[in-house]
Amino acid sequence: MSVQWGVLSTAHINAKFLAGVARSDECDVLAVASRDADRAAIYARQNGIERSYGSYEQLLDDPDVEAVYISLPNSMHIEWTQRALHAGKHVLCEKPLSRRAADVEAAFDVAESAGRLLMEAFMWRHNPQTDRVVELVAQGAIGRPTLVRAAFSFAIGAGDGANVRLSAGLDGGALMDVGSYCVSAARLLGGEPDAVSGQQLIGGDGVDVAFAGSMRFGSGMLAVFDAGIVLAGDRDELEIVGDEASLFLDDPWHCREPVIELRRDGAVQRIELEPADSYRLEAENLSAAIRGRAEPRLGRADAVGQARVIEALYAEASR
Repeated sequence: MSVQWGVLSTAHINAKFLAGVARSDECDVLAVASRDADRAAIYARQNGIERSYGSYEQLLDDPDVEAVYISLPNSMHIEWTQRALHAGKHVLCEKPLSRRAADVEAAFDVAESAGRLLMEAFMWRHNPQTDRVVELVAQGAIGRPTLVRAAFSFAIGAGDGANVRLSAGLDGGALMDVGSYCVSAARLLGGEPDAVSGQQLIGGDGVDVAFAGSMRFGSGMLAVFDAGIVLAGDRDELEIVGDEASLFLDDPWHCREPVIELRRDGAVQRIELEPADSYRLEAENLSAAIRGRAEPRLGRADAVGQARVIEALYAEASR
């Protein structure tokens, strides 16, 4: 039997999650909740969702909902993750779970005491393109990894001042929104860093609208990244440089056109993969874990490590 999901909020990111689940036989979206009952009802009709609720609490009270996808603003992630867990639901919470490691630890403590699963929704980590990169590095395709270079940025429209990414009260900012992917990539390839540094440009109502950071790892590997939410043009790149060759990805986060370039001695080998829906894969992973058929791909250690690095980067950038 497929896992029955509920969705907290009617955020734009839901469209990708709903499309992914619609392609799966392992999970179904049963209900959606908004703080406005009419909005929830309209959203449910438009997206073929059976049940709608005018409050998040009502959805959590639905005994048929087994798991919830939380796509609320960043500042609300921990509160509603914990409330959902206390209500007996498994939780897939959009990244970043929090910018504070202690909050993430507390959320996983609740999950463990409730006997429920919690996973941070870094969809790119579920894509076969990401798996192939990790495999190539482990096989020695580039020799010893020495540098990870990552970038992710886009421009919020000039008239979009109400965008949650520009709100300090909602834990917005470039590092939280798109820089978190760059941090995730560096940690995936290097483990937990020994030291970090960061610089930020402040905009919105006091958030970082551009962030540049670096990390140093015990293996000797370095990582550098930049992220922005007001920078002209969409930028998304990942490069892993070794002492023998390098890997370059032009679409590392969305994985719409999965291609890995292996660059060695001036030659480029293109490694092409079949496209796969990252949102479907992450929903299926947690659904399979709920049914006892798999382990969650991302758990406490990864989420706490992610929050710890983000917290340290902000501390360094504020000096």
